[in-house]
Amino acid sequence: MADPDIVDQVLKAIRQVVGPAPVALHEPRFAGNEWAYLKECLDSTFVSSVGKFVDRFEADLAAYTGAKHVVAVVNGTAALHIALKLAGVGAGDEVLIPALTFVATANAVAYCGATCHFVDSEERTLGVNPQKLREHLRATTEQRNGLCVNRATGRVIRGLVPMHTFGHPVDLDALLALARDYNLVLVEDAAESLGSAYHGRHTGTFGLMGTLSFNGNKTITTGGGGAILTDDPELARTAKHLTTTAKLSHRWAFAHDQIGYNYRMPNLNAALGCAQLEALPGFLESKRRLFERYQAAFSHIQGASIVREPDGCHSNYWLHALRLAPERADQQEAILAATNEAGLMTRPVWNLMNTLSPYRSCPAMALDSAESLAARLINLPSSAHLAERAA
Repeated sequence: MADPDIVDQVLKAIRQVVGPAPVALHEPRFAGNEWAYLKECLDSTFVSSVGKFVDRFEADLAAYTGAKHVVAVVNGTAALHIALKLAGVGAGDEVLIPALTFVATANAVAYCGATCHFVDSEERTLGVNPQKLREHLRATTEQRNGLCVNRATGRVIRGLVPMHTFGHPVDLDALLALARDYNLVLVEDAAESLGSAYHGRHTGTFGLMGTLSFNGNKTITTGGGGAILTDDPELARTAKHLTTTAKLSHRWAFAHDQIGYNYRMPNLNAALGCAQLEALPGFLESKRRLFERYQAAFSHIQGASIVREPDGCHSNYWLHALRLAPERADQQEAILAATNEAGLMTRPVWNLMNTLSPYRSCPAMALDSAESLAARLINLPSSAHLAERAA
């Protein structure tokens, strides 16, 4: 049953921060060189897969994130698919991923012919819980010839894909140690965390590879787009080759040396990305101010708090999240209904992956924390411009 008191308090707090309705969950902002770069791209006629803006966007991303190599692609799912493929994930393997994630993480595993193995999250980071996962692997796996094998299925657990939920970095030190101990390849799903840092180092640069997304609802957008980050030059070369249909360089011949993918980022999208990346520092400052206003507005409400960055980390605060106390979990649906009816767009977190039809038969550890979080998290309006609107 809805509690009018908590619902009314949440409505008032959101209105206090974002102003009058209607307010979207997350909107892009174009207030820099977007028009100029897009016009330059159009004037050049190089709007597809060849053009200077793709090279520039990759170089600018490398400089910003600290990754030695960046390969721009058509979306974040494609980036993760290729990263997993290059990490050696193939048919018959299992890959550890959080149950609390967007479906793209699971789909990328499936594209490789592998099976998802769902793991629990932790309250602090909203990401993979290293301690619980270590206990799970200790109880359910064994090492055979340097490979981690699931005793129940007989399959090799090839990789671990932590996801930085809403831009909040996971406990990477603990997960890297776990990956070393259990002979797992770690690939970061950093789709939501451009601009986030773990102990001073950008997310997506810790594992063998990391991946980003530039969908229209992300901190910066290329319309549709993604990127692979890596310090390994050979992996970067192969990623670029595979994502450009595995075509061998030649002035006119169409020779392809393996099955490739048409995952190229068009020059037009990259032009938009170059302008957006220039504006990123301002977006991040605005999102942090918005977080501070949400935190102040909700500070007096019992049983409801705003998720903040983990200690030692710097979050991009991509999506601000209201976390209800366990005793308030029964109010999630009422709050979602009331806020959306009032023109304030909120949403719950994604349905847990193990509950989706394509993935119900996949192996999973106990998911108590993920299930609890899914019942208590509510994303709030998070567009960068709302910090100015609320001022």
